[in-house]
Amino acid sequence: MSIFVSLLVISALIFFHELGHYIVARLMGVYVETFSIGFGTKIASFKKWGTEWRLAIIPLGGYVKMKGQDDSDPSKKSYDNDSYNVKTPTQKIFILLAGPAANFILAFVLYFVIALGGPNILSPVIGKVVKDSPAYVADLQTNDTIRYINGQAIKTWKDMAKIIEYSNGSLTIEIERAGFIETKILTPKISEATNMFNEIIQKKMIGIGSARVTHKLELSPSELLSYASEQTVFASTMIFTGLKKLIVGEVPAKELGGVISIVKLTSDATDAGWMSVLFFAALISVNLGVLNLLPIPALDGGHIMFNLYELIFRREASEAIIIKLTIAGWIILFSLMGLGLFNDINRLMN
Repeated sequence: MSIFVSLLVISALIFFHELGHYIVARLMGVYVETFSIGFGTKIASFKKWGTEWRLAIIPLGGYVKMKGQDDSDPSKKSYDNDSYNVKTPTQKIFILLAGPAANFILAFVLYFVIALGGPNILSPVIGKVVKDSPAYVADLQTNDTIRYINGQAIKTWKDMAKIIEYSNGSLTIEIERAGFIETKILTPKISEATNMFNEIIQKKMIGIGSARVTHKLELSPSELLSYASEQTVFASTMIFTGLKKLIVGEVPAKELGGVISIVKLTSDATDAGWMSVLFFAALISVNLGVLNLLPIPALDGGHIMFNLYELIFRREASEAIIIKLTIAGWIILFSLMGLGLFNDINRLMN
């Protein structure tokens, strides 16, 4: 079941990405020959609006083949009026940006749906208290609920952690314990912690862990849009940052995941309910949008790079260079996919 859900999620995200390219290409007057979900031998197809709509056997990507554009052979060009090649660099860039943009828009919509359903979020309920920490000295205890910090209402664990991290001086903390309200005063101290990239960092903390108690986040109509926007921006920033850290070596290559990781994550999300599946789909949608903007010739970002060159220098890049860089781009992509698969297998065996 999890494999089926994984393929369904990935195929849907690919479909929306390619649909972005398709819609803008048609608006620009470009003839679209093929719209494919998957690569390789086709499983099924039909023709509509002059385009062959195809489902292929390898469901790890997709493509929109426009007249005059062929990544497998960049030398194949057409200069008919409905060809991609006769469009201005700006028009081509709009077509290329439409795919990633569709993924970001889809992620926003998914986060909005999640917000409508009331996502579960960590409550500010204390679990573990670290011995000799500021919280321990101030007599904070397991199952205490933090209600206010310096007079500011605390609704989530995230709110509380953020206030503590960026605080100055001592904090006045109001807690609820066994139905009674108590006030504690403590001063956070800088300690070691692990961030989402498994890096050791220094941050202000008080020495408590979450009790993993959750509650539904109820949002007003105006907060729904804000939540969806913030989550989309956060996911995009997180992925951009992770890629940068991977490229410069701050995060080891062994952290890179592949298709097996996606299936496992989908399986876990499916077990946790539809809300988790939507969270996962939104994150992967943002991931697709970000990855396709990388300046690798086989991706949208690579094509955008060539068109920016033409826009700036008023001439097309050398065909020989484009072919060589496109081949190099495919080698990079297949290498990354291979590394991700290798890491996945290693994780399964260890």
